[in-house]
Amino acid sequence: EVQLVESGGGLVQSGESLRLSCAASGFTFDDYAIGWFRQAPGKEREGVSFISNPDGRIYYTDSVKGRFTISSDSAKKTVYLQMNSLYPEDTGVYYCARSPFAMSTMSPQLFADWGQGTQVTVSS
Repeated sequence: EVQLVESGGGLVQSGESLRLSCAASGFTFDDYAIGWFRQAPGKEREGVSFISNPDGRIYYTDSVKGRFTISSDSAKKTVYLQMNSLYPEDTGVYYCARSPFAMSTMSPQLFADWGQGTQVTVSS
């Protein structure tokens, strides 16, 4: 059974940091890209970052460039999202999902097997 399990969310103040984890199981981890998405109340799900395990390609949406860092640990089958200098607008439920496709941008339609999400709340 394919599973992606997010953890690491929480409540922080503006300017602080969090590290999210996405633990994968049930598939060949190195064959897939793993992406992080977020969804704020009343808004559409937004692609934040992905890392392609087959070729190491990394993508960040413009609003997080320079603040967020994605990394992948093949031995642990886990993808991390280090989030620094958090803003209130980073608040939302963060989800991870997998994709078999080679991508240059993030589209939720290219991802599947979504985790249950982890809440990130940044207070001002």
